[in-house]
Amino acid sequence: MRFLKGKDYKDASRKAANIISAQIIMKPNCVLGLATGSSPIGAYNQLIDWYKKGDLDFSEVSTINLDEYKGLSGEHEQSYRYFMNTNLFNHVNIEKSKTFVPDGLAEDDDRECARYNEIIKSKGIDLQLLGLGHNGHIGFNEPDDAFEKETHIVKLSENTILANSRLFEEVSHVPRYAFTMGIKNIMQARKIVVIVSGVDKADIVKEVFFGPVTPKVPGSILQMHNDVTVIGDEAAFSKIGI
Repeated sequence: MRFLKGKDYKDASRKAANIISAQIIMKPNCVLGLATGSSPIGAYNQLIDWYKKGDLDFSEVSTINLDEYKGLSGEHEQSYRYFMNTNLFNHVNIEKSKTFVPDGLAEDDDRECARYNEIIKSKGIDLQLLGLGHNGHIGFNEPDDAFEKETHIVKLSENTILANSRLFEEVSHVPRYAFTMGIKNIMQARKIVVIVSGVDKADIVKEVFFGPVTPKVPGSILQMHNDVTVIGDEAAFSKIGI
């Protein structure tokens, strides 16, 4: 496990974008596992900038997203499909048919989970980008008594619902369930890059990467992966002495 510290969020985001861009350059037809939320936006902005300057080509890249809210269409402004389109896909030369996000409107949950698992297994993920929730969740894998292996429906914790409510008109509008990759899906990625920022993440960074491995802190399983890079700003790393 490697830790890269940026002076601030912008610097940390640039470091993350450097690793992602290197993956694309070294393997133009790579499969990227992508994340949503505030953490990766800076990295996506940097990748867009390099694409516009002619330094990056996304034409052969495929992407597989971590999760999607159950009940939201891809056109809904708070859906993760919409997020990816507006924050990355619409601004680079990626083929939308090669970008995969769970179908939030799927009528059969089990069938949708099986379909998404098959996509992940058939393609394989070269580099998985992750954020880190305040309760240690990765994707929407919430604290539990066991690690969920593959794509599944999860009931979101009140902590996560409250954290995400800032993006909705009111907390009652936040979906209560989501489709998410499981821990096994994430851990099978060849490389993992975690982006964290802000002093509010300092405690969970210490717990996830230096505490015991337990499903009560889902992100702690990353200690068992053989190629993880954690990128954070000074505030997020303030309690781990890095």
